Amino acid sequence: LSWNVSYPEQAVHFQLLVRDLQFGLLFGMSDRGEFENADLAVLWSDGHNSYFGDAWSDAKGQLHMDSQQDYQLLGARRAPEGLYLLFRRAFSTCDPKDYLIEDGTVHLLYGILEKPVRSLQAINISAMHRGLQRVQLLKPNITVPELPSDMKTMEITAPDVVIPSQETTYWCYMAELPDDFPKHHIIMYEPVITAGNEALVHHMEVFQCAAEFDSFPHYNGPCDSKMKPDRLNYCRHVLAAWAMGAQAFYYPEEAGLAFGGPGSSRYLRLEIHYHNPLVFKGRRDSSGIRLYYTATLRRYDAGIMELGLVYTPVMAIPPGEDAFVLTGYCTDKCTQLRDGIGHGGLSCPSSRHIHIFASQLHTHLAGRKVVTVLSRDGRERQVVNADGHYSPHFQEIRMLKEVVAVFPGDELITTCTYNTEDRSRATVGGFGILEEMCVNYVHYYPQTQLELCKSAVDPGYLHRYFNLVNRFNDEEVCTCPQVSVPQQFFSVPWNTFNRDVLKSLYNFVPISMHCNKSSAVRFPVRIASQP
Repeated sequence: LSWNVSYPEQAVHFQLLVRDLQFGLLFGMSDRGEFENADLAVLWSDGHNSYFGDAWSDAKGQLHMDSQQDYQLLGARRAPEGLYLLFRRAFSTCDPKDYLIEDGTVHLLYGILEKPVRSLQAINISAMHRGLQRVQLLKPNITVPELPSDMKTMEITAPDVVIPSQETTYWCYMAELPDDFPKHHIIMYEPVITAGNEALVHHMEVFQCAAEFDSFPHYNGPCDSKMKPDRLNYCRHVLAAWAMGAQAFYYPEEAGLAFGGPGSSRYLRLEIHYHNPLVFKGRRDSSGIRLYYTATLRRYDAGIMELGLVYTPVMAIPPGEDAFVLTGYCTDKCTQLRDGIGHGGLSCPSSRHIHIFASQLHTHLAGRKVVTVLSRDGRERQVVNADGHYSPHFQEIRMLKEVVAVFPGDELITTCTYNTEDRSRATVGGFGILEEMCVNYVHYYPQTQLELCKSAVDPGYLHRYFNLVNRFNDEEVCTCPQVSVPQQFFSVPWNTFNRDVLKSLYNFVPISMHCNKSSAVRFPVRIASQP
């Protein structure tokens, strides 16, 4: 699949290359990658003639021809490499059966027809060879900056790893910068994917380790292995992140991400998520990320700031929820601090504000939507980044369509929507994959001391919540000090009353602000009321 976006026409042109077309195919979109309630373009053959149409599937997966044909077939041609299909689709069609193409993640579907069918309705979707690919269709039209003549490259790649024969693997590999590596600016990076493994390498990140440790042990193995040294958990500063479908990432010409030099660790951790649903055995891989860097430092050091909710079990989601909302705040208590936003960036002391140019949204498995908005003087002014079809399996750093200026006193509000319909007990905040997060890593310049700007409700009010649950329910929640918050949440009987009171608690009680410096030391901040 390849595609071009026309913002003036508000339309996408798709080109599909099918190498071995048999009796047709379907291609389309749905809310979360389901083949039910999907919006589809279908090419099928009865063995004599071929047909193309705009179709939709109902809740049972049955196909129907759409009364409004919005997938427009522009051409089809055979070539030695296969059949090319070119068609057009508007972002918005005003057809209730059609998918609205928006800025965030789009779940693309495909299926291959291996036998002739007499009609569209005779196609059995569940019996097809089919698949799913997540992409951001509507990439912003950003001019690629000119790269400097002294630019060098460095590849951080896996050392000929044998991909484990299991569906999901997170692989960790430690790399080192050369001795006495001076300060440079990373100005671009791109993926390096071993040929043939394009469908297996799901996403990759390069982390820099904490500077307070003189050395880190070498390691090359699964990230969840008991053999992995604990010290690798201190390698958390993101230098580069790539996810399947993403292109090369360029920093704006006035900024670069600093690495090397005094106060910077020589040690890097590469993490690769291998997605191997067909459980291939013996596949070798040397994928990774290629960094482009320069010794000619740009005007600004870029920074990465973490917005959203603190990783704490105080924030929890009841089981059986289809759309439970949690919100994290970066309030003026943080943005007005000395050494915070606008009070002298590390690379530009005279700057009075910062510029956000890219964003990476992050939740764990229950996350369904994420949005960050900028609020000024009590009014929402601008959406920083939003993904209404967010998937935890497709997390990439995305360039913003327009740079967002943030001034002292502004507030950045991050809201996450979760689905826990498949869970039988509460999901608490934390680091585990079955726990939850609500984070937006924003990339900005000039870099400041403020690296984390997040909130959680005041824990004292949660204690009152559990006491209230005990007053109105027969089942007791133990509120004694030796019982952990997760255990207390696990023992709550999740009736409508207890769910609604928890929602009200999260919406109205005072919050505890966390404003952390890049050294992980917290700025002193008092408890604040919710904006």
